[in-house]
Order: sequence, then structure tokens, then C-alpha cells
Amino acid sequence: MRDGDLLVADLSDHLLAITTGFAGARVLLFGAVAEPGDVVVVVRGPVEHQRIRHKERFAGLWVNRTQAEIPDAPAFYRVASSRPLNEVAAPALLDRQQIGLDHLALSVQRKAPSLAAADVRDALIRLKQASGLYSAEIGQVSFIGGTLFRTEMMFPANVPTGLYTVEVYLVKRGEVASAQTTPLIVSKTGVGAEVFDFAMEHAALYGLVAVTLAAAAGWLAAAAFRRG
Repeated sequence: MRDGDLLVADLSDHLLAITTGFAGARVLLFGAVAEPGDVVVVVRGPVEHQRIRHKERFAGLWVNRTQAEIPDAPAFYRVASSRPLNEVAAPALLDRQQIGLDHLALSVQRKAPSLAAADVRDALIRLKQASGLYSAEIGQVSFIGGTLFRTEMMFPANVPTGLYTVEVYLVKRGEVASAQTTPLIVSKTGVGAEVFDFAMEHAALYGLVAVTLAAAAGWLAAAAFRRG
């Protein structure tokens, strides 16, 4: 730790490689503080544009009648802390740094008058939690010997690719005394990445190839069954 630094942190891996058969991964964050305080870690995935559709009853059926858009939602969001957030800082600081799901700023746009912004926000968070990409539980930051700390960050199998930011805060007496941001890249590698890139760049051709292969596989299976 250099003179004047109150906080230093790093990751066990700065590249999370998604290969065929990827079933999730854990990344270790570790560091040290020069002065006593609380350590809070926020992991944010790449920003993505989300559409939330609202079902309404129409002609006896439930159909998607209205929708709202959230252009700045993080694809992934997790928080870890050395103590409960309400004991670490006041809501104003948590709002300012967007620490915790209750304090995550999400701007709702193009919503129908019948949709409340708070309901749209809550719906997005529920969907993200159901897919394992947002966590309402606060992870544990553990101190070792008073100055060293560590926490493990779990990434599920469906973690989106892109550039992530890992924000680490040293909070003293309810204020941020020091902060550090470390990048983390989640990227597809190997054959799976090549297939994904091909599908994105040549969607029509990829669909044709997929249908052809599926038809060929079905024909071969039928032929083998007839011989049997």
C-alpha cells in the first residue's frame, strides 16, 4: 500500500471466461485498509436497455397491452459489506453511491399512464432476481487481522458478457473515506464464442444452418429407427 492510500483492493481474476459447459464461477476480491472502517463492495454489470411489458385483460384474455422502458439498468448487480448497510451509512449516502437494491437508480421512460414508475422498477428487480442476476442478500466482507479483507463474488451460469465494474468503498463515520474501481471482463471464449459471434453477425444464415442441421438430424434418426 502506497503512502496516503487508505484502501487497496484487487481481484483474483480480471477476465471471467465463459466456455462450453460454463456453470458459473466465483471471483475473489481481496485488499487492505490503512485505517479502521467498513468496507462495501458493489459489482455492476454492463448497462442494458430493458423493456417491461404489463399484461392486461382484453376480450377475456391476458395480453401484453402496455410496456415501459428502462435504458440504464445494470445487467448484473451484487453488494457485499462488512456490516449491514443501515449500520454503515445513512440512506443519503447509499442513494448517492447507489449501494443496495433499494438505492439503485433506475430511470423509467415511455411508460403508459396506467403504469407507475415504482411498479415498473419493482418488476424489473423481481425479474432480475428470478434469473439470479440481482441479489437482495448482502454478501459478507470478512476482515482478517483488522486490516486485510476479502469477499467472494458469485457469478451464475447465465451471467451476461461485457465490462463490469467492481467498486470498493472504505466508509468511516458514515462517509466515504476512500474508494477504488476495478474492471472485470466477462467474455465468451473458444468454439462457443465463435458460434455466438457468427449468430450475431449472420443471423439469417445461422438460422438456415440450424434448421438444416435439425432436419438432417431428424432424417438420420428416422432412418436409423427404420433399420432397427
